[in-house]
Amino acid sequence: MPIYLIVLLCLLNHSCFSGSRMVMSLYALELGASQFSIGVLMALFAICPLFLAIYAGRLVDRIGPRGPMLAGTAGVGIAMLLPPLVPGMTTLYISALLIGSAFHFFFVSVHGTAGGVGGPENRARNYSLVSLGFSGAGLIGPFVSGFAIDHLGHLKAFTVLSAFTLIPFLLLWLKPGFLPKAAKSNTDKTQQRVLDLWKMPKLRGAFIASGILSAAWDLFQFYFPIYGHSIGLSASVIGAVLATFALATFMVRIVLPAWARRSSEAEILVYGVFTAAFAFVLFPFFANPWLLAMVAFILGLGVGSGQPMSMSLIYALAPSGRTSEAAGLRVMVNNVAHLFIPLFFGSVGAAFGFVPVFVSNAVMLAAGGVLMRRKNAGASP
Repeated sequence: MPIYLIVLLCLLNHSCFSGSRMVMSLYALELGASQFSIGVLMALFAICPLFLAIYAGRLVDRIGPRGPMLAGTAGVGIAMLLPPLVPGMTTLYISALLIGSAFHFFFVSVHGTAGGVGGPENRARNYSLVSLGFSGAGLIGPFVSGFAIDHLGHLKAFTVLSAFTLIPFLLLWLKPGFLPKAAKSNTDKTQQRVLDLWKMPKLRGAFIASGILSAAWDLFQFYFPIYGHSIGLSASVIGAVLATFALATFMVRIVLPAWARRSSEAEILVYGVFTAAFAFVLFPFFANPWLLAMVAFILGLGVGSGQPMSMSLIYALAPSGRTSEAAGLRVMVNNVAHLFIPLFFGSVGAAFGFVPVFVSNAVMLAAGGVLMRRKNAGASP
């Protein structure tokens, strides 16, 4: 079925993307970079998508997903080869900027079109499957990265990850028929403003919920390699802990469709926020890899439960012909977190150490959970 080919593309491309963040962080540390410098590096993954996501969504709505997905896949694969060709921090900054920009053309295309495969009755299932693909990639990417670094070196690890994009590129180039076509809209495009999407209360609630959990996800992916390196964990162990987190997101998304039939979207989102807050409080008090993996698993259960719900809601609530634009706005909101979270917490960590980073993020999540619970009062966003 077409949806399974889309999931395969997500699995392979996101394995490269998720692994790239870990490899760049550890290679930068190897080069002697500070926590703040690594925060800048991670923020560069988000700065262009922050401004390009809505454009990418409108482009997909207008021409269909194949072209943006193909360009995004090729861009990620090529950008991953730059550090081995020209080693150094300057190249890492350039590569991070290009990877983040290219990948989000693919990312927005998937989220804006997957819900339309097989009809509305398959929308929730489609997004659950796509989320499983991304979760599986979150497991494979760091795991492969850690072993590639330990056994081949940092620079060859970039090449290994780049190879993950080859099959998606060939599929999109040679067999694009499984992708849906651009949706037809009966509205006047010249009268459409992205702010109109934000003004829709239910859509806005889904955007905000997605952004809160995305911030927690991003901080863990960015900051745990730094914390693990500081307590003497090897790259393989760091990759295994990150993979445990991804395994939890994978497992919770298997049961999510059945869970959603018994609980509202708002209840599940609030559960995710509070579970993530609890896990972040625990992190700085453990150095044992097994205990850290257990905490990472708890965090994965929390943040992994929210994103499929927000994706499905956004697709369902977006006006006809603007689903990819709505997905682009969701990505833009998430990338506000991706941009500022690494910079802010990188500065906090450099000035005050690790405990304030984890605890302050837990407080932020808990406060967001309280506000969400009061606002939604058991209703879906």
